[in-house]
Amino acid sequence: MTEILTHLAGRPVIVGSGLAGLMAALTLAPQPVVLITKAELGAETSSAWAQGGIAASVGADDSAELHLADTLAAGDGLCDPEVAAGIVSEAPAVIAALEKAGVRFDRNAAGELSLGLEAAHCRPRIVHAEGDGSGAAIVRALVQAVSSTPSVTVLADFEVRRLLLADGAIGGVLCASKGRAFILPTPHVLLATGGVGGLYEATTNPVGNFGQGIALAARAGAELADMEFVQFHPTALRSKRRPLALVSEAVRGEGAVLINERGERFMADQPAAELAPRDVVARAISAEIARGGRVFLDARVALGDRFPMRFPVIDKLCREAGVDPARQLIPVAPAVHYHMGGVATDESGRSSVPGLWVAGEAASTGLHGANRLASNSLLEAAVMGMRAARDIAGTAACLRPTAIEPLPPQPDASPVRGIVSGHLGVLRNGGTIHGAIGALLPLVEQEGPATDPAIVALLIAVFAALRTESRGAHARTDFPLKLANARRRRMSLPQVLNFAQAVLSNPLARSA
Repeated sequence: MTEILTHLAGRPVIVGSGLAGLMAALTLAPQPVVLITKAELGAETSSAWAQGGIAASVGADDSAELHLADTLAAGDGLCDPEVAAGIVSEAPAVIAALEKAGVRFDRNAAGELSLGLEAAHCRPRIVHAEGDGSGAAIVRALVQAVSSTPSVTVLADFEVRRLLLADGAIGGVLCASKGRAFILPTPHVLLATGGVGGLYEATTNPVGNFGQGIALAARAGAELADMEFVQFHPTALRSKRRPLALVSEAVRGEGAVLINERGERFMADQPAAELAPRDVVARAISAEIARGGRVFLDARVALGDRFPMRFPVIDKLCREAGVDPARQLIPVAPAVHYHMGGVATDESGRSSVPGLWVAGEAASTGLHGANRLASNSLLEAAVMGMRAARDIAGTAACLRPTAIEPLPPQPDASPVRGIVSGHLGVLRNGGTIHGAIGALLPLVEQEGPATDPAIVALLIAVFAALRTESRGAHARTDFPLKLANARRRRMSLPQVLNFAQAVLSNPLARSA
């Protein structure tokens, strides 16, 4: 039997308790709001695992214009310049808002914000907290702030399985908790559900994050954008741990270098060397591994005995894997870290479905383009979480009755991971992409536990098939060059399904 949560009906619903969701809830106060999280508040979020920090042009020699230039360069021609300019210009205000909410950023002896340098940034501008524990420190402070805000009702251990529609607009959410079904009627939903790393076997994200928000929005009819752009972090700690531990780009920013098993510094001749954009570094490491080699990060000279002080979290993770990073080489390999694509939104976080907003990694605003600039993710999450909240607060509420739907099964991404990992990795080609489409489409059509993860994976595969070039995080060995005109792409789920079916009806595609 499905229980209708009438006592909470009509309140805006935020799905997800990472940075975007928490900032949205605080921004909406004192307006009553419901925050739904499938784990405890702030737990199992990519935000809490972020090491580097937040990119913000707060240094004396920095500016929003320089930050924007770096963002556009990393985005490889696919950023929306206007959207990007707006978001990076709000970075100093975001730092101030987070400090007001209780976040304590690291400062130097003079009391100034300590700023780190990461790849593709022309200035040190990474504002961090507790060294390399920035995400955890930020989320911990915001969780405390949200827990102390009476207007926020938290439904923990609740999982949203479907968005309910009424006359083409949002009418509510269908949730599951402890084997029971619940409907929460609402005209306003903000999805802040994180990324797609759980679709891959090698990821630095919580393994349960397979793109739930994207699947929910796609089923509701929302347009998706640039789904092919999956960013692989070049330096995950190679170990038996799952998910893989991240060795932050900030370690290379402090001077650590990449070498192969022969002791060769294979990035030395590249522009910016180890601090080249992530897609460049990930492809170079993948090439070393593909030839049968191994890759290591060498921090012995650059950091040495300072390593545990500057990077206490990474030091602990390395030691758990049997490596002393101050004196030994750190074994690394690429792993899925961030998704630049997602639900297409405007500058306020609105999707194409009335009543549905999306913020953070689940959204595609146009900030990141084809390749996210390091530490722009937490910035975007905070900015867009606050913008969406302000937009929701200024939107009239009209609660519409919805039909009661049966509760779908709990999603299971395990049947999808092997397909996605083998066919949609760092280097792709038409054969592997079409192979992914052929394997994923039956899972989508059978409507079982694997269907929602398969929908997200199929979106990635179809968008990848349509982009016949190599750009940013999308690298095709059969189309190694960039097209002269960069173009973003938007599609709905029915359009994607039609394309997938057309591919499989082509004998050449089937044989691939």
